[in-house]
Parts: sequence; C-alpha cells; structure tokens
Amino acid sequence: MRAWWIGEPGAIDGGPLRRGERPDPTPGPGEILVRVSMCGVCRTDLHLAEGDLLPHHADTVPGHEIVGRVEAMGAGARRFPTGQRVGIAWLRRTCGRCRFCRAGRENLCLTPMFTGWDADGGFAELAVVDEEYAYALPDGFADAEAAPLLCAGIIGYRALKRAAVPPGGRLGIYGFGASAHLAAQVALAEGAEVHVFTRSAAARRLALELGASSAGGADDETPVLLDSAILFAPTGELVPVAMRALDRGGTLAVAGIHLTDVPSLRYSTDLFQEKQLRSVTANTRRDGEEFLALASQLGVRPHVSVRGFDELDSVLRDLAHDRVTGAAVIDVSGSGSD
Repeated sequence: MRAWWIGEPGAIDGGPLRRGERPDPTPGPGEILVRVSMCGVCRTDLHLAEGDLLPHHADTVPGHEIVGRVEAMGAGARRFPTGQRVGIAWLRRTCGRCRFCRAGRENLCLTPMFTGWDADGGFAELAVVDEEYAYALPDGFADAEAAPLLCAGIIGYRALKRAAVPPGGRLGIYGFGASAHLAAQVALAEGAEVHVFTRSAAARRLALELGASSAGGADDETPVLLDSAILFAPTGELVPVAMRALDRGGTLAVAGIHLTDVPSLRYSTDLFQEKQLRSVTANTRRDGEEFLALASQLGVRPHVSVRGFDELDSVLRDLAHDRVTGAAVIDVSGSGSD
C-alpha cells in the first residue's frame, strides 16, 4: 500500500516525512481493516513530525482523523459489516482496568495507545483498529467533512466542556484552526457569545463569518471580560494573556497535547478571584459519540480544503506557517469520495 511515515523527526521544512510502499496490514482478533478514503491533518501530526512529541516507535504512519470503509474483519469482529463507513480517531486503546478506566475516565488511562503514534495511522491506503474504538459516522457529512470531526471536533468538544461556559456566557478562543472553528460552532449554537483571538487574518474572517462577536489579534486585549476561554494555539505565552481576560470565577481550558513553556503567572491578576486553569487530555469514547451526534443535530459544518495524497508534506508546512484556514484533509483514495 502507499503510505507516508515519519523518518527522522525534525523541522518540517527539512522534510522529515517519507513516502513509499508499506506492507498491507492484517486485522487481528477483534480488529477491522479499513480502506482509507480521507484523513484529516491535525497539528498533532506536525508535533510528531517535528519531534515535539517523541516517537513511540520508528517509521510511524501518522494521521488520526480517518474516514474509510470496512474491507475485512479479524476473528471475532462483528460490530461493523463489510462496506460500512467508519471513523478512526486519536484514542486507539485503553486498558479498561486502571483506576481511571474503571471510573469512566479512560482519557486518563495509565497505558493508553494512540493512532498515528503508538500504531500506524491514516496517511496510508489501509489502516487497522480495534472495532470497539472505531466510530459509526452520521449521515449528512461527506467523507472530507467527517474527517476533522474525529479529532479536531472531539477534542474541541471536550475542551468546551472543560471550559465550563455558563448559559449565554462569553467565551474567548485563542487560536482559530481546525479544532477551534468546530468548537466555536457548537458554542454559538448553544447560545454563547464568542470572541476569537488569532494572528491569522484569514482565520479572523472565518470566525466572523461563523458568527463570532469579535475577532482580534492573538494577544489583543479582550473587548469584554470572559466567563470562559479555550487556548488552542500551542503557545504558552498566551496563558497569562487569557487568564487576565477572564472575569471573576472564569475558566481557561488548554486544549493542545503540546504547549510551549508557560511564563510566570501573577497571582493577583491572573489567578485570584477563583479563576481556574485546566488542561485537556485526550478524550473518552463517550465524548466522541456525544460530539458526532451533536455535530449532526446542530448542523456543524467543517470548513475544509482537500489536498492530494502526494501533498501531505506541503500541507504540514502550510500548517506550520499558518497557511491553513479551517481544516486540511488528505484525499488518500484519490477518488474525492463522499
């Protein structure tokens, strides 16, 4: 099968990805083999390629926003019939036995596995996954639209929950890429007043088109005090900025898996008055099921640009240099499949 994999992690402009042929995977017990149609490009793929996240094994195929159809089933697999459209996301496996899994908090599992990090992902023509960690996808989304829902959407949804936006509250969003533009749509549909802060002029235009009340630069002062905020940009320097923008009792949720160092916080202006700073760690499968149903119900629409399979390395360069607005998706099958 055709595939991309990470050779020697390094600066994306130096070309750390390799492209070529890999052996076709075979589904094991309880697994399904999926022929990939589309795979969304996530900033985590960039972090892995550049070595911000250390590789868990050599020559990993990245990609964890996978849409495709079941081609074969391993022994005992029976959840999805052959030919059904399914999604494969970031969370690949949890132990089911640790104290967190037993408490329904599998996102904090002590021995998790992740797609495109611990096992090969979706920038290849075929992928395998335990059927219990695959998703049935709602009708109404083309393959290219469904792909970013599977990580950008799910993680944005969990970040929104962690931000604890009160009914009709004022939400600030720092960084406005794939995840943020989906979370914003959910927040707006649920009645929040959304204010966006991003260095990309194109992203600011998209935010206003989607219904944001304001859209300014990444470190601009907020036009109103915020009840909640989410930091999507992987920039620790924005944590104090966002914390100062919060009203009394406000909450900041940091959504990324990787963040540069956070500068010192001043207690009197940044944390006092019961402000809260929270991180977001992966997601549970329940988060995924809830978000996919909500996205369909609320009419969430990913803003996507579809690129060819051979363009993955250039897409990651574009992502690194803020040249992607909304979500980028790789057409792995080359068919433009819906």
